[in-house]
Amino acid sequence: MLDHITIGVGDFAKAQAFYDAALAPLGITRFAGDGRHFAGYGAKPKAFFWIGVRDAIAAGTHIAFTAPDRATVDAFHRTALAAGGRDNGAPGLRPQYHPNYYGAFVLDPDGHNIEAVCHQPS
Repeated sequence: MLDHITIGVGDFAKAQAFYDAALAPLGITRFAGDGRHFAGYGAKPKAFFWIGVRDAIAAGTHIAFTAPDRATVDAFHRTALAAGGRDNGAPGLRPQYHPNYYGAFVLDPDGHNIEAVCHQPS
């Protein structure tokens, strides 16, 4: 079982602004970090998703966050795009995974593939 994950970012301020907005519809907020080099997101008291400044970024990381319903997946996608993300898969069913897999994919400012997914039927 995972406890937390950290991804590298090139422009900390830009990444922090993106994640502050993109994760809000999922109920995930920033509440840890030093404000300049690293930040932690989650639900108090546990930060489980971290961003940190790195000299070299290994893009292509895929991270999926659970959403409670399909409307939240839609809100994540819309908000992440407005915050500077790039569409990497509009909200919709992905029956190749399973019949109720409803997900949306956005590339963050560093090219990481960020997903919100709901496994519940509509």
